[in-house]
Amino acid sequence: MRGRSDGGQKKRMITFVCVVGGFLVFLYVYFGSHSQGESALEYGSRSLRKLGSSYLGGDEDADLGGKQEESTTKFGLEDGEDGIIPKSFPVCDDRHSELIPCLDRNLIYQMRLKLDLALMEHYERHCPPAERRFNCLIPPPSGYKIPIKWPSSRDTVWKANIPHTHLAHEKSDQNWMVVKGEKIVFPGGGTHFHYGADKYIASLADMLNFSNSNLNNGGKLRTVLDVGCGVASFGAYLLSSDIIAMSLAPNDVHQNQIQFALERGIPAYLGVLGTKRLPYPSRSFELAHCSRCRIDWLQRDGILLLELDRVLRPGGYFAYSSPEAYAQDEEDLRIWREMSALVERMCWKIAAKKNQTVIWVKPLSNDCYLEREPGTQPPLCRADDDPDAVWGVSMEPCITTYSDHDHRTGGSGLAPWPRRLTAPPPRLADFGYSNDMFEKDTELWRRRVESYWNLLSPKIASDSLRNIMDMKANLGSFGAALKEKDVWVMNVVPEDGPNTLKLVYDRGLIGTIHSWCEAFSTYPRTYDLLHAWTVFSDIEKKGCSAEDLLLEMDRLLRPTGFIIIRDRKPVIEFVKKYLQALHWEAVATADDSSDSDQDGDDLVLVIQKKLWLTSDSVRESE
Repeated sequence: MRGRSDGGQKKRMITFVCVVGGFLVFLYVYFGSHSQGESALEYGSRSLRKLGSSYLGGDEDADLGGKQEESTTKFGLEDGEDGIIPKSFPVCDDRHSELIPCLDRNLIYQMRLKLDLALMEHYERHCPPAERRFNCLIPPPSGYKIPIKWPSSRDTVWKANIPHTHLAHEKSDQNWMVVKGEKIVFPGGGTHFHYGADKYIASLADMLNFSNSNLNNGGKLRTVLDVGCGVASFGAYLLSSDIIAMSLAPNDVHQNQIQFALERGIPAYLGVLGTKRLPYPSRSFELAHCSRCRIDWLQRDGILLLELDRVLRPGGYFAYSSPEAYAQDEEDLRIWREMSALVERMCWKIAAKKNQTVIWVKPLSNDCYLEREPGTQPPLCRADDDPDAVWGVSMEPCITTYSDHDHRTGGSGLAPWPRRLTAPPPRLADFGYSNDMFEKDTELWRRRVESYWNLLSPKIASDSLRNIMDMKANLGSFGAALKEKDVWVMNVVPEDGPNTLKLVYDRGLIGTIHSWCEAFSTYPRTYDLLHAWTVFSDIEKKGCSAEDLLLEMDRLLRPTGFIIIRDRKPVIEFVKKYLQALHWEAVATADDSSDSDQDGDDLVLVIQKKLWLTSDSVRESE
């Protein structure tokens, strides 16, 4: 009898809790949808989507509310025709202040993806499906401060902005970074250049007999790929030589190294030499660099070294600083012998070898490839292999030969920097562009950038901006117009359009291929300015979500940073409806209809992101 009585009480209690819980949920949803404060639900142009799914840190088997369908965002609809416009976006949990949606290890575990760890597949991009995408604003960490301005930021950042000090302890003997009170200081050291990257860079120039110990070699060496870059001090010190490096590293056991690089104001990108091609066209870099980068170059028939070969220009260099280049123990000697034999079959030659470093040079033409014995490994790539196809394309263990033009001219035919910035690139013909079209595009964007700066001038000082992204770079003329500013530009070219990224690299600039239907491979709060020219119109045609793109842009942008949207009027009106929800502020709107007959109906909207903190962050700062 007692047991049955207790059971009845439990049932009544459960019933009561369920009724109260249901009533509270009803009140929350009903009043929350009309509230000006945080809302747990998003209303938009597609069906209602549940928040707080396992992707945001809940139980991995949590109910996701069913699979959600992506629907095309239609611009130009009046209020009420497209559902309820959101009054606010929720704020993600503080644990997600460094969320990188397509490089999120938790997502891999939750989706039980079968990946080969030996091939580094877990460091490659794996984007969440629609029902698992984050749908909230990424909060800054507790105590976040406006970043230190360039050039001081090269050597010092706020510890609160990247509260990770394990690298300072782990690499304490290598001068990577040092914690000093509220700041983290970067002395410029590295695993193989304890005494400073500047001295190491000068030594590389001396090994190649470049004049004045300057690695840029009179402007002939401009673009560099630094793989396994650490905190990117090598790339940081190249900038004073008019050399720009794409510093590349995965989010591995040395977490946050790319985050440190970008906080410092140094060009950098999260990526890995795994199974997919790097997101750069063939013949993009004059120099590839690996300083104790912990990469097994002999694996899988040398496929990783062949990927470097693909992105190197004719006559390009590979600087390799590692024990295998100088140590005398049995294992290092074995690796050196096998690596030497491999690069010889690839037609590379030693340009210089001294102490801990060897520098190989790639041939200028196809002659050596054509003279190899039949059956020599690695083979030449098939004639139908496009060396510039990189978005989601698997690497191939084969040698990429040069185009007929490069073979005949014995090199890339590029002008020295800085003349190459405005000189028509030889590969223009690949796209059917004339020199006149190129020059008109360069002039058009020079005028546009001048207009942008006039709009920004009431809000910025000379050192306000450093990291800039052009979300649709086309020929790279936006970035070229910023040459006299103390900034660098990540030029992004859409994955489904003309692969003009090779023209961007031929101009001496850097960038990557990307689809804006997905999140970008970088940490939150890494860019000071985003330039979006017709990006919203483009994703509308693809049927992707404009709301997701707005949240992604907010993730990329530093607090107090700027966005310039150049697009059709319906797009501008659509974005304006979300300003309050995103804590953005409209700075200026301009009509550039007189600017060009090709974009006569474009409007320009300049936005600034406000500095906002979660309650925990406010308490911490106080």
